[in-house]
Amino acid sequence: MPTFDVSSASPTKVTADLLVLPCFQGRKPGPGVAEAGAALGGDLMDTLKANGLSGKLGETFSFPTFGRLKAKYVLVVGLGPEEKAGPVEVRKAAIKAGRAAAKFATVATTLAQVGDPEASAHALAEGLALGAYRFTRYKERPIDEDSSKASQLKRLIALGNGTGGRAAVKEALRRGQIYADAANWARDLVNTPAKDATPQFLASEARKMAALNGLTCKIWTKGELEKGGFGGILGVGSGSVNEPHLIELGYKGAGSDQPIGLTGKGVTFDSGGLSLKDAANMEWMKADMGGAAAALATMRAIAQLKPKVNVIAAIPSSENMPGGAAIRPGDVLRHRGGKTSEVLNTDAEGRLILADALAYLVEKKPRVIIDSATLTGAAMVALGNDLWAVMGSDRDLIDDLLAAGREVGEPGWELPLWTDYRRNIESTVADVKNVGPRWGGAITAALFLKEFVGEVPWAHLDVAGTAFADTPTDYWPRGATGSPARTIIRYIEGQAEANGSRRATARRRARPTTR
Repeated sequence: MPTFDVSSASPTKVTADLLVLPCFQGRKPGPGVAEAGAALGGDLMDTLKANGLSGKLGETFSFPTFGRLKAKYVLVVGLGPEEKAGPVEVRKAAIKAGRAAAKFATVATTLAQVGDPEASAHALAEGLALGAYRFTRYKERPIDEDSSKASQLKRLIALGNGTGGRAAVKEALRRGQIYADAANWARDLVNTPAKDATPQFLASEARKMAALNGLTCKIWTKGELEKGGFGGILGVGSGSVNEPHLIELGYKGAGSDQPIGLTGKGVTFDSGGLSLKDAANMEWMKADMGGAAAALATMRAIAQLKPKVNVIAAIPSSENMPGGAAIRPGDVLRHRGGKTSEVLNTDAEGRLILADALAYLVEKKPRVIIDSATLTGAAMVALGNDLWAVMGSDRDLIDDLLAAGREVGEPGWELPLWTDYRRNIESTVADVKNVGPRWGGAITAALFLKEFVGEVPWAHLDVAGTAFADTPTDYWPRGATGSPARTIIRYIEGQAEANGSRRATARRRARPTTR
């Protein structure tokens, strides 16, 4: 992972392999552009015009400096309209710059000078590390530079304007790097083929991460799950030779406060079970543990950021295969806590393992519960690949998650938790059945989960569209995105900040008045 530094050096004097400079729409120069152009003996905006570029968000243009600057190459990146340029735009520009920066060891940039220096520095570090990400573990022969070479980026230098705040900017860079490194770790987990990324692998990675970052960790074995009544996790995993697990992680940053509860769907491969998927829909099913990877990544980041809040995660992991011992349509599973579900479609398996995890988290008396899952194609039909869906039982929780997503550039959209549709998952033989009619499938899936959270404020993030890019986009290569890890990290940090404000207010009110 790259290191991040702050420097007051001029863009024309900084030694780097690549100098990244921003411009605004309409070819308005951003910080450092005029200086660099003068040193190069020309107008960089005229160069953009000659090449048909206007400074739209994400546009890039690069060229060598031929020794006229200390940097070897310059990359000009568009930020869109100047009046709208903020952290979201800086992050997107940095992601695009990161794709080019992955070829260089040292990168310097003035992007942190756009808008608020701290917010932009966070977005810069986050975006550059996300953009420079490469998954090359299984590549032996390079096919092209962009996809087959590991990132060469070793150091980022954020160029300041000499007005102070160096320590604050450096801290913002550190926080942005933690967000991105966590998301990139989630991407590694999801991108790993299911032959290697089994439930045991996920548990092993969680254990190693917890030990490195000071989290408590308990891995529930198959025998322990049987004793604990986790029928959903066991049922989904019953057709596979790879035994299921439950990963339990804990972070304590606020004494005896109620924890935030997290879980995520960890189906390491989803064949559909006996309700077998067709071949095309199975191709990316290694990504069906994207929710679990995001929950693990969130715990990693929280351990490093150390917010004053308590967090507990219970992450179920099974492989859904059509073996001789697999559950059959019509079977009834008994979940943690005793509630039963009739399985009519074994391809609606994520909700079955999440039900156990949710019921277990309720026993821990959390203040809220958040689950994330690549749960339904219906959410993708409704919202496409850019937006995750959220449904839940608590207005403040949903609003705070949506705000966190907007802040980190992972936008979501609320779907209605239409409780009248509860009738569609009524079962004649069990407490609930795992599927309803085709229409409103994202809602009935969420209503199934709601059966297991009791009165605890709860939100469900359906990330089927956002956790994995099946085709490359302007900002993501094909593969895992890490969504919604950064959203949940930001939400938890926000809760810690709110806790701090409430405690400060309580202390002020408790002070004796003087006369």
